Amino acid sequence: MFAGTLTKNAETAATAYSGMIHSSRFDIAIQLETRTKMSERSPDFDVTAVNKSGRKVRIGTAWNETGNTTGNHYISMQIDVGLGPFRVNAVQTKEAREAMTGEFEIIPLVSNGGMKSGSISGELTAMDADNAFAGYIANMMFDLEFMLIENEFKTEETHPDYRIEVSSPKGHPIRVGSAWMAKSNRTGNDYVSLLINTPDGDLRVNAVQNEEQRGGQTFSIIPFVESGARERDAGAGLSLVS
Repeated sequence: MFAGTLTKNAETAATAYSGMIHSSRFDIAIQLETRTKMSERSPDFDVTAVNKSGRKVRIGTAWNETGNTTGNHYISMQIDVGLGPFRVNAVQTKEAREAMTGEFEIIPLVSNGGMKSGSISGELTAMDADNAFAGYIANMMFDLEFMLIENEFKTEETHPDYRIEVSSPKGHPIRVGSAWMAKSNRTGNDYVSLLINTPDGDLRVNAVQNEEQRGGQTFSIIPFVESGARERDAGAGLSLVS
């Protein structure tokens, strides 16, 4: 559940990059400071921030990386602000690369692990404008209010129809997942398949309508049931950050 921005500084600046990182629990200004590499896999940067007492502290490390499939440069960061370590990547959009702006977007690193949906409660409501949805999902460990915002960059059938966003304490939007419109092979009813990134792993749930809700604007969120006979939903096997 992380988002943010990173900007490359001028060559004469004391730090290589400056930026902000946001979550549903904090908004932190960060700096990437070049460090001496001891080996090929040693970090390229120290990630620093200023604590509440005004003291600069090291909160992580970062590496220059190159995408295996795209060949594009990105920055991989491992950070700990006192809530446990987490990984994020700073990537550039096609427009930023072409304009050579030095602007990066911070996105969550896709988890390899899956979180069992178990006992989940939630609801999704279609909004009257902007083809958006508002909803919440909760269990005994977390309670998350979110929005589904239409993915205006969808160009392939497998791309998500929506991005899932929450707000940081200062109101910055944070992308925490993706959602796909789908249709049940068995009943022909429409539903929404959601993939949400949590600190414990990727959480999969479906938003469906019961008989009373059908034709209306409200969906109930239910656990994604793993079974040998389950239908293949629209988002199966897709990356959170597609």
